[in-house]
Amino acid sequence: MKKLNPIKWFLLPLLLFVMVADSCSKKSSTPVPPPPPTPVNFSVSSWWLNGNLNQSLYYDAGNNPIVKFQFSSAINRSTVASALSFIDNTGTAVGYSVTYEKADSVLLLQPSATLKPITKYTIAVSDQLKGKDGGSFLTPSTLRFLTSIDSTNKFPVISDDSLLTVVEKQTFTYFWDFGHPVSGLARERNSSGETVTSGGSGFGVMAIVTGVHRNFITRAQALTRLQTITGFLKNTAKTFHGAFPHWLNGTTGAAIPFSTKDDGADLVETSYLVMGLLTARQYFNGADPAETALRADINAIINKVEWSWFRKGAENVLYWHWSPNYNWDMNMPIKGWNECLITYVLAASSTSFNIPKVVYDNGWAQNGAMKNNNVYYGYNLPLGPAYGGPLFMSQYSFLGINPNGLTDVYANYQQQATNHSKINYEYTRANPKKYFGYSSSCWGLTASDIPNGYTASSPTNDIGVIAPTAALSAMPFVPAESMQALKFFYYTMGDKLWKQYGFVDAFSLDNPWFADSFLAIDQGPIIIMIENYRSGLLWNLFTSCPEVKTGMLSLGFAAPYL
Repeated sequence: MKKLNPIKWFLLPLLLFVMVADSCSKKSSTPVPPPPPTPVNFSVSSWWLNGNLNQSLYYDAGNNPIVKFQFSSAINRSTVASALSFIDNTGTAVGYSVTYEKADSVLLLQPSATLKPITKYTIAVSDQLKGKDGGSFLTPSTLRFLTSIDSTNKFPVISDDSLLTVVEKQTFTYFWDFGHPVSGLARERNSSGETVTSGGSGFGVMAIVTGVHRNFITRAQALTRLQTITGFLKNTAKTFHGAFPHWLNGTTGAAIPFSTKDDGADLVETSYLVMGLLTARQYFNGADPAETALRADINAIINKVEWSWFRKGAENVLYWHWSPNYNWDMNMPIKGWNECLITYVLAASSTSFNIPKVVYDNGWAQNGAMKNNNVYYGYNLPLGPAYGGPLFMSQYSFLGINPNGLTDVYANYQQQATNHSKINYEYTRANPKKYFGYSSSCWGLTASDIPNGYTASSPTNDIGVIAPTAALSAMPFVPAESMQALKFFYYTMGDKLWKQYGFVDAFSLDNPWFADSFLAIDQGPIIIMIENYRSGLLWNLFTSCPEVKTGMLSLGFAAPYL
């Protein structure tokens, strides 16, 4: 047996100690962790509403939409509540629920309850949102949408004939219940107070005649109201060469300026008033003293209007305005085609201050320059501006003048009124500006209130506002289209449009807005034209006036009733 070196025996324990110590040191050491990843900033990659991709404003979004946001990286769920805002058009917060997909890179949002119909909502994601790794949100985003129309009927369905009566009766209350308590005249609008309107009052007189015909009031009640009106017009109301101002004070009869220089006579508004008075004169044809006196008062009022004086000397045109303070400064000759045909007809019909045919031909017809004869949406338009202009242009004069079978050298007026209505309908249905809500059931562009103002809407001035009076007053000319609109306004939109005095003046579904106003010049044509469609009452009365027949014949008109 080999002997170990004594020195090696001595060193062996030391060597073992070193080896064990080194081994223990290796086992107890902790590896150094890698540095944390740098937070990655992120953004919205895409968004959807009900599966429709990346629109800034969604229309017809339903009333319980699902909104999905896809982000470029995972988001931190704990930051969602502070980053998300869901509000309606009044700024009221909307409750919602969220779920997540694709490792938290997709967020799905849904309202907690059914949303209000025809209402704009906004969903915003702010930079309070953080990534799962702490990254910042680089693209704060806003999504807007408009909920759908509630298509349920708001009132029980009744027969078409009954519906027409309901609309006439409710609209009639504007002129009956809301007539000025002193003068009996029609207020300009439901917020006018003392301001009454001469032209709108002419429409109101025709509405009162309709009210008797439909048994909304008695003949005696109507006679009493008309005695108040004619007494005020004859004895109190301010006139200028027999013509009335656009606006009057309903108590004192003083002129209220329509604008700075429009503070005197308004011949066009006067013609609407005279049209109504002549209609009433023909209706109240009884031999008793009260009705005889009413007719005498009406004749006294209309015979004072100096139509020929508004030629401004001997010009072959009529002028719209004259002011005791500004003379002829308004300088507005009345030229066609527009709503003023009735002015020339009445000027020619006057038994005291009539005009010759040359004034009609040179002034109104401009020797044929008022012709259009272009085709729009397949319909020839005899007269007027492109696409016909606002619908009131083919409605106001024809409240009393029956255009059916009416012609002269310039036009067939039945074609004018009908095709103007059809063009307006077809334009709205085609909806070239893509306004939400326009359809074959929701149409009609004319002068009306708009948000924060008033405008004459037409195919060439379309801002997305529909006026019920436009389609409803076209009923004699396009009855099927008008009835379709009436049913939509009443049954589908009745909770928004149908109020104390009938339909509100106007509305927009594209940028939801509903007027709270009623205007005499818009309510009047509704009841009058529905009645003309049903019975021809106002047409028959006005065109039965002997002087109107004579005047129209003198201007070259031909019609079965002349």
